[in-house]
Amino acid sequence: MGDRRPGSPEPLAETPSPEPSDLEPSSAPGDHAHDQPDAAWRFLRELGILTISALVIAVVIKSFLIQAFYIPSGSMIPTLVKDDRILVNRLAYRFGDIERGDIIVFADPTPTPQDQGFLGGVVHWLGQGIGVVRPADDDFIKRVIALPGETWEIRGGVTYVNGTKLDEPWVNAADPDTRSFGPETVPDGMLFVMGDNRNHSGDSRFQPPGGLGYIPIDKVIGQAFVIIWPPSRMGWLH
Repeated sequence: MGDRRPGSPEPLAETPSPEPSDLEPSSAPGDHAHDQPDAAWRFLRELGILTISALVIAVVIKSFLIQAFYIPSGSMIPTLVKDDRILVNRLAYRFGDIERGDIIVFADPTPTPQDQGFLGGVVHWLGQGIGVVRPADDDFIKRVIALPGETWEIRGGVTYVNGTKLDEPWVNAADPDTRSFGPETVPDGMLFVMGDNRNHSGDSRFQPPGGLGYIPIDKVIGQAFVIIWPPSRMGWLH
């Protein structure tokens, strides 16, 4: 039959009995039962490898590339609202400088130590990395307003940096802040940040515990660049 052309009809002939070598060996009783544990073990082994691989990829992405964050408050309204999920580029400032107007995420300048144990810490860290668990010590999100060495001042709610009035289209115009602060000069290695919802943001205008004070640059985690949840709010951040 090996010489028959593809597509040619089968000859109508009696099918010959197979040679003994063509027969599959008979299965002894219990052989299939023996195969089932082997298949289950292979499945569990492959599942374990996939799980470990996924965790390794998550660790690499969270540690070096992109991290998801949950917005717990309204301090950045209207740019961000409570329960938004965002992505933060952790490499943004490895290859570029922080600029005025950037939306940054940074670690708490005055963290409170918490002991969750090794396993609890790992689970919390992974959950935080995909944006479903809040940080043990809050990370914060604010907008950069003044850089190291710059002098800032707020007069009746209007912001000036080095004597020049800032154009701030991101500020919450529905609830304007008319307070005055400063002038002050940002120390070296520090940033002056504010929330877009100025009346409801404990930021660099205030010292702890009511505010954050100046933010050390080495506390910056990365630049927020996109809203990924909810779908109705998905879009790039400016």
